[in-house]
Amino acid sequence: MEPWLIIAIVVVLVPAIWWIAVYNRFVRLKHTVAESWADIDVELKRRYELIPNLVATVKGYAKHEAELLERVVQLRNQAMANRGSAASQATDENALLRGVKSVFAVAEAYPQLKSDANFRALQEELAVTEDRIAAARRFFNANVRELRNLREGFPTGVVGGAMGIELPTFFELDSDHERVVPRLDLGAPRT
Repeated sequence: MEPWLIIAIVVVLVPAIWWIAVYNRFVRLKHTVAESWADIDVELKRRYELIPNLVATVKGYAKHEAELLERVVQLRNQAMANRGSAASQATDENALLRGVKSVFAVAEAYPQLKSDANFRALQEELAVTEDRIAAARRFFNANVRELRNLREGFPTGVVGGAMGIELPTFFELDSDHERVVPRLDLGAPRT
């Protein structure tokens, strides 16, 4: 085989192999980002199912807090209906978390409520769910970061641009103190 032919094959084949490898990496990352978002969505749905039970339990003890409880239900419904970007979902989730924190703040004023077994179980289940959402959010954001780095880098960005890869948004809360569901001191009930 002629040396110029070998050089021509290498010059054509190496970029083609590289292009295919980068293309396949983008495909894998797109699917990984979608899968990690689905993990967040599962946990958010779990939270949405817990909130009405929490509100109903608090209503039994704090009847004059009806406006706050109705607002939390509205925030839950709004977050549940959101099918936008991660940034849009984060906005609704931030508002919902603030509402849930308000419910726990109200519960502090009702010792009987704090000692209610159903309330305690719901609060613990919600705290576990929030921990799972935080873990899923970290996984999602890591995948988004990797896809964004690949898409914005050179020369891989050329392949991403040709594929029409859009930059996904991160799923972030407003601040660190909103990332944790408050836990009430649920020690022995007072008599």
